[in-house]
Amino acid sequence: MIKLVVNLALMSAVLWGGVATAQQGETPTPEAPGQQEPAGTSSPQGIQPFTPPPESEIPDDEFGAMVRRGKALFMDSQQMRGTYVNNGLTCANCHLDRGRKPNSSPMWGAWTMYPAYRGKTGRVDTMAERIQGCFEYSMNGKAPPVGSEELTALMTYFYWMSTGAPTRVELPGRGYPEVPKPAQEPDPARGEQVFAAQCAICHGEDGQGRKVGDQYVFPPLWGEESYNWGAGMHRINTAAAFIKHNMPLGQGGTLSDQEAWDVASYMNSHERPQDPRFTGDLAETDKTFHDEQCHYGEEMHGKVLGGS
Repeated sequence: MIKLVVNLALMSAVLWGGVATAQQGETPTPEAPGQQEPAGTSSPQGIQPFTPPPESEIPDDEFGAMVRRGKALFMDSQQMRGTYVNNGLTCANCHLDRGRKPNSSPMWGAWTMYPAYRGKTGRVDTMAERIQGCFEYSMNGKAPPVGSEELTALMTYFYWMSTGAPTRVELPGRGYPEVPKPAQEPDPARGEQVFAAQCAICHGEDGQGRKVGDQYVFPPLWGEESYNWGAGMHRINTAAAFIKHNMPLGQGGTLSDQEAWDVASYMNSHERPQDPRFTGDLAETDKTFHDEQCHYGEEMHGKVLGGS
């Protein structure tokens, strides 16, 4: 088992965009056949696909040092554990290939779309506020203040990565492209079978991820070390979109829409840290903040989710 985990760790370093890509700078995340648009082609709207600059072009000056600092924090967010991060996740778990991979909510696809109105907050958010929300929900932590070295570094990394990208243009590959809800209602029981066959080898049979030493090499998908009930990934449709286009790691696009929705439903049918917006009343919190496709407030596996 130890040898298996070490081998998986080496594979994850390449595919998540970790050690190998950090050193070489240009190694892309492998794609499923036919998934990536060929160079020089246009989207149906006539918008050219965007390619972020190679890391060899990061300047060797004070600005470049901040870009590299942002990348380092993005790849190993556990550097901020205990200050702004309170679980076992890192930014690169949800934004693959150092935040560069199309269809994995790449940073170049987000930077140029902010400021923007968000239904989640009910107002126009800046990019700084959007990142702060990730810390509060996905990292189950605390928002780094504007002007902090950490937030400035991350924003500088995203800004540099977006060099040449048009402003307020929905570029092909931004976000997690929506996956149509399948004919059959998503079923956690079927999803458990998909999980066992496709996901458990990396994320563990119990969904708690895998470690080498005290470092996660594959992230926990539920429980205290995972994202909380306020994170976007707790929504079944959002998780299904991420899974469909990116999982199993290096084999995105190989699961059917039904399998992606089923396994997303299973993954999000387990308990996780409470929504920071919790009002003290589960039913009220559910009604106010969870009128969406999720299991928050439902009884699953013998307990009401969000009730602990």
